[in-house]
Amino acid sequence: MTSTKETKHTTTVIEVPEAVGVFDTLEDLQAAFYDLRMVGFTRYDISLLGRQEVLEEKLGKGYWRAADQEDNPEAPRASFVSQEAIGELEGAIAGGFFFLGSYIAMAAMLTAASTLAASIAAIAIGGSPALVLGALLARRVGKQHKDYYANQIDHGGILLWVRVHDKAQEDLAIKIMKGHSGRDVHVHPWSN
Repeated sequence: MTSTKETKHTTTVIEVPEAVGVFDTLEDLQAAFYDLRMVGFTRYDISLLGRQEVLEEKLGKGYWRAADQEDNPEAPRASFVSQEAIGELEGAIAGGFFFLGSYIAMAAMLTAASTLAASIAAIAIGGSPALVLGALLARRVGKQHKDYYANQIDHGGILLWVRVHDKAQEDLAIKIMKGHSGRDVHVHPWSN
C-alpha cells in the first residue's frame, strides 16, 4: 500500500522508492531514458530537474549543485523531452507559419479573376516572411532546450529520477543508469 507524507513546504512525497543518478551529457541521459522506457518504465516514472526559473521560484535564488538536489523532495521536477521531439516541434513551428502565411495569401488571391501565376506568386510572397518568422521561433525553442541541459551540466550534471515499484525494477534502473555513465546512482525510499 502506498502512503503519502508532507514535507515542511507544500511538496507531497509518496513512499515509493526512486533511483536517482547524475549524467554529464545529454547523449548519456537520452540513452538511459530510452533503455528505461524499453524495459517497461513509463514516462510518468521518469523525471528530470525543473528549469532554472522554477528552481529559483521554489528554492530561492541561491546557487545550487546537482548533488544538493538529488535527494531533495522540494526539487521541482520536469518531464524528459528528446532532441528528436524538439526537432519535430521546430519543424512544425516553421512549417505551420509557412502554411498559414501561404494560406492567407492564397485565399486572398483565389478569385475568379486571378491567374494561376498570380496565385503562386502570392503564396510564395505570403509564405516566405511567415517561414522566416517560423524558423526564428523554432530556433528559439531549440536554443531554450539546449540551454536547459547546459545549465544543469554547469551545475554538476543532469539529474534523472526513476520511480521503482519493487526490487527487480530498482536493480534494473540502477544497472541501466550506471550502464550509461550515470554517476552517484542510488535509491531513496520516497518519490514525488
